[in-house]
Amino acid sequence: MATMNISLPDTMRSFVESQIAEGGYSTASEYVRELLRTEQQRKAEARLETLLLEGFNSGEPEAYTREWLDEVRQEVRARIMKRKQS
Repeated sequence: MATMNISLPDTMRSFVESQIAEGGYSTASEYVRELLRTEQQRKAEARLETLLLEGFNSGEPEAYTREWLDEVRQEVRARIMKRKQS
C-alpha cells in the first residue's frame, strides 16, 4: 500500500479526529479511505445514470425478441474474438 501525506487546516484535522472517535474508525487513514470509497461509488452511480439516460434518449426502442438477442450475442462474441486476436 502506498503512502500519501496530506495537509489539513486545524479545523479539518479536528473534524477528522472527532469522526474517528465517533465513527469507530481506528485511524485517520481508515476514515479517509472510507470517504474515498464513498466518492468512488457516487461517481460510478452518476456515470451509470448518465449512460442509462443516454440509452433512454438514444432513439426509438427496438423489440426485444429472440432474434435480436441472438444478433447481440453474435456481435459480442465477434468483439471478444477480435480483442483476443489483437
